[in-house]
Amino acid sequence: MTHEVLELLLHRDAVMTEDALRRSYAEDPDLMTLLNAERYSLFAGGKRIRPTLVLEFCRLFDGEDEAAMPFACAVEMIHTYSLIHDDLPCMDDDDLRRGKPSNHKVFGDAMAVLAGDALLTGAFEIAASNTAAGAEISAMAVAYLAGNVGRYGMVGGQVMDLEGEEKELTLDQLLKLHSLKTGALITASCVLGALAAGVSFADERMRDVITYSENIGLAFQIVDDILDRTGDADTMGKLVGRDEKHKKNTFLRFFSVEEAGFYAERLTQEAVRALRRHRGSDALCTLAEWLVKRKA
Repeated sequence: MTHEVLELLLHRDAVMTEDALRRSYAEDPDLMTLLNAERYSLFAGGKRIRPTLVLEFCRLFDGEDEAAMPFACAVEMIHTYSLIHDDLPCMDDDDLRRGKPSNHKVFGDAMAVLAGDALLTGAFEIAASNTAAGAEISAMAVAYLAGNVGRYGMVGGQVMDLEGEEKELTLDQLLKLHSLKTGALITASCVLGALAAGVSFADERMRDVITYSENIGLAFQIVDDILDRTGDADTMGKLVGRDEKHKKNTFLRFFSVEEAGFYAERLTQEAVRALRRHRGSDALCTLAEWLVKRKA
């Protein structure tokens, strides 16, 4: 699959996900500030990589989009909540996100916190109500998703990131930090797509799913670190040089830009090898290669 065809697929999956997300909202005149704050960030753009992973893994194993879509919506809502909270003054204190003022700059700190809270809880409501996947699969998906975004997952990684601003982490600690903060939700996205297609945790195909997801998750973060040093703010839609400003531990403390790029390429190759033996994996293999070459 060419990168041009992949980008068409990404656009299609993004439109499908956004349509489903919009349908999940019921208007309430007494809650419009909250609803508008949620939707301000949820529909602010972005590549929709995580919902695409859900959908494409479900398709890889011959599942139906209807069973995957609630999980796709859930992971994008959780990703958006994490961005809103990351930008808060008490966290990374960023004024821009996707080329627009951060949520708290528009709606205030308190409403930004509540919008993030509502997106997180709403995500689990959607995932748990996935009638197309069935009650047993939905329960497994919710449990796995909760584990990956909670204290031993994404939230734990954010804690390690914040505390790491005051000390130098070892490379092993940095790898753990990013496997939690960035990688855990990416892994959950891939696993939920496979679950929606009926692939169990005992199935050897799930091992390939997890191998792929863990490698692209780490490669994704390495590229993020590189772009924060070398990227263009207009292209990225956010300020660059934030890591140095906040004295964050990044891969560029251990590797040069060139070495880090080679590391990300090697991880991507390992991810691709894990899926190549599965018929119909071209889209996911091309996605892994596209992610490591992205400029934003």
